Amino acid sequence: MGSCCGNDVRFDGASKGYRRALWAVIAINAVMFVVEMTAGALSGSRALQADALDFLGDSFTYSISLFVIGKALISRANAALFKGVTLGLMGLWVLGSTVYHSLVLGLPSAPIMGAVGALALAANLTSVVILMRYRDGDANVRSVWLCSRNDAIGNVAVIGAALMVGVTASPWPDLIVAALMATLFLRSASLILRQAWQERREALTAH
Repeated sequence: MGSCCGNDVRFDGASKGYRRALWAVIAINAVMFVVEMTAGALSGSRALQADALDFLGDSFTYSISLFVIGKALISRANAALFKGVTLGLMGLWVLGSTVYHSLVLGLPSAPIMGAVGALALAANLTSVVILMRYRDGDANVRSVWLCSRNDAIGNVAVIGAALMVGVTASPWPDLIVAALMATLFLRSASLILRQAWQERREALTAH
């Protein structure tokens, strides 16, 4: 947001509009976690379960974002570091789970995967639209945007996996998408951690 005003000051989320946007997105993510985790268990889809965990992680990290709005840069940077580490651990868990389940292949339900994936995509696109104007900012604000973007990409991948599972009658598309989502989590975690660490050093230097 700062860049939109023609200066180098990073938007820190301190606005009523941003708080309302975060509350709305937190509610969307919490509901979709329950829906997708249930559907993932019923359908046997690793990709759906991985996406459900992403919804849960987003609800948690967005709540942290709300808590640190308006606080000192060092507090916001530390919160972003924590979120980056959490996202990275989630990526490693999904990757490990995918490797494990690749050894015990069971065919997931393509219709459930596709239907729930489409619902999740609609939910995440709604979140992306809500957060669009806040996509630039400090590490704390940017992490929210990156997570929402990842969710939408992941949903498209889940829908694609559902189509391929239906066509090939193989569980491998589901497992491959889960692994790709884990890689995306790890990449975003790296971006968040890098910016948060830089902002933390700036805050410490200023003191």
